[in-house]
Amino acid sequence: MPFELIKSEPLFQGRAFKIRRDYLRTPDGRETKFDIVEHGGSVLLLPVDHDGNLLFVRQYRHAAGMDLLELPAGTRDGDEPFEACAAREIREETGMEAGTLKKVGEFYLAPGYSTEFMEVFLATDLKYNPLKADDDEFLSVEKIPVKEAIGMAERGEMPDAKSLAALLLARPYLDKLT
Repeated sequence: MPFELIKSEPLFQGRAFKIRRDYLRTPDGRETKFDIVEHGGSVLLLPVDHDGNLLFVRQYRHAAGMDLLELPAGTRDGDEPFEACAAREIREETGMEAGTLKKVGEFYLAPGYSTEFMEVFLATDLKYNPLKADDDEFLSVEKIPVKEAIGMAERGEMPDAKSLAALLLARPYLDKLT
């Protein structure tokens, strides 16, 4: 017997997400509640330049209290198609346009409390064609050879979960490029 939704109530409306409280009946008949972050979805990119480097961004993440090295990523605008979001985000975050975008995977970021679903794209055939970044984003782009980036991930030197998941999903494609 699955969980049964009894009712749902909105708690908060933020800029990029909402929070709701769901009241559920458990399979054994008890009632419980879950607070859920509603998120419209996002993308993550693995931009590989002509020299075999991955383009990462370094940015301050307030929740972590530090600058993190991450693969470029961003949130969909409403019902924006994932691939269109990927094409926009790579230009905003790295200044590069992808001649080729290939979807290599997808996953939920934190399904215990969030609906955020992320699609992962390999971006190749890059050319300079920037879009203005969001006003609250302060990014620096870092080029790291693919093999070195994978080594950093394997050694635990990259604490960003979405970047780690994307590297794992894209590994077969990355191995062919290097």
